[in-house]
Amino acid sequence: MLNNSDRRLKILVIDDNPETLAMMRDAFSSDETEVFTASDPETGLEVFFKQRPLVVLTDLMMPRMNGMQVLETLVAADPAVEVILITAHYSTESAVEAIQKGASNYLVKPLDLEKVRAQIERIRLEVRKRERTAELDSELLGVYEFEGMIGRSPAMLEVFAKIRRVAPHFKTILVTGNTGTGKELVARALHNLSPVANARFSVVNCAALVETLLESELFGYVKGAFTGAIRDKIGIFEYADGGTVFLDEIGEMPLAAQSKLLRVLQNEEVQRVGSPVPRHVNVRVIAATNRDLRQEIAEGRFREDLYYRLSMVEVFLPPLNDRKEDLPLLERHLLSRFSRQYNKEIQGITRRAQACLASYSWPGNIRELENIIGNACMMVSGNLIDIHDLPERFRRPVRVPLVPAGDETPLTLEQVQQRHLLDVLQRFRGNKARTAEALGIGRGTLYEMLARMDSDVATGTDLGPRPVKRSD
Repeated sequence: MLNNSDRRLKILVIDDNPETLAMMRDAFSSDETEVFTASDPETGLEVFFKQRPLVVLTDLMMPRMNGMQVLETLVAADPAVEVILITAHYSTESAVEAIQKGASNYLVKPLDLEKVRAQIERIRLEVRKRERTAELDSELLGVYEFEGMIGRSPAMLEVFAKIRRVAPHFKTILVTGNTGTGKELVARALHNLSPVANARFSVVNCAALVETLLESELFGYVKGAFTGAIRDKIGIFEYADGGTVFLDEIGEMPLAAQSKLLRVLQNEEVQRVGSPVPRHVNVRVIAATNRDLRQEIAEGRFREDLYYRLSMVEVFLPPLNDRKEDLPLLERHLLSRFSRQYNKEIQGITRRAQACLASYSWPGNIRELENIIGNACMMVSGNLIDIHDLPERFRRPVRVPLVPAGDETPLTLEQVQQRHLLDVLQRFRGNKARTAEALGIGRGTLYEMLARMDSDVATGTDLGPRPVKRSD
């Protein structure tokens, strides 16, 4: 990245040909660009680690250490570096290998200076764009943060709006959603925006308590009620009187306890275990579950009357896979948090790592994302998180079979490309903007490829199943 103290773009040229070094110095040294040169890879790497240039042009064929090895070393040390390989001996195999290993481009000697200049200018503009995007993301975090939750997707904005509307009035609310979607954050937001925000907020994990202990934890007990009850103990409902009780994983509550909970909600009274005396309580109750309670009712594991008592208002939290537009802000939020926690200056995530995160299905939702970003922030050695800082499941390349099973005719290179494009497009549910970003191509190129594929389909070429179209 270009820092504020020196806005000049630093370029390093590594080549054993002194004429190339002189030409590049003369062509690109300016008030906006600082050019460093090295006549061998070892010296070039020393200059790189000292000056940290953003752009490196390196010759492919050099003694002792070739350009491909230099590329691997540079990308491993700094994922943000833009490496351009130059060679007088072009081959398709080496060009493909270079791009796969992280090269920005692959140019053939004699160098066309105008093309090199255009490439450098593109990188300069891209850096400015990334810096501005990071600034905007930081600004947007303040705009789209709501009671500790981050979201700008329509689904999450609707959740935030519903919380604002019902928080002042609710007595009971049911919060539903998959594991890891943030149901406790919703419960805390409802409490914090309610008229009892200054009163107690008590949490009970119904799945963590055995049936014999659940009743005494919720409602309390009196001395002598059972073996070990050596003194009176108030339950959660009495403790939170005047405030809010959050019953997490309500779907795990045994039927016997459900019956007693229903009576508490109806009569606003609790009865301690071993006591005949009812005690009045005034609490708001938020219940949360990742189960389908209607299905639980049908199978006899949950009381229908309790369900209707709890679900006068229901707040559903969408899975992360259905709100992918929130990913960049969530990533920025978590990066900021873990950077402070680990005392590191982590600037962001590389585009290819972001593409990997965007293409993942996130079965563990926000909790899984938090785990991944936190681990990457802990392990990263530079200031950018790259693919190699992510778990193994994010680094597996997409495998496209080049030869079909059986005795079928092998696919042409164009068919392989087209099937891979369709696979990625399907993964992003027809979203062309995200598909183009994941493939590393422009949207114009993507539209041209799709147009050619539509033409192939019209002439009877079999390209496999088509994705459902969706607006961008």
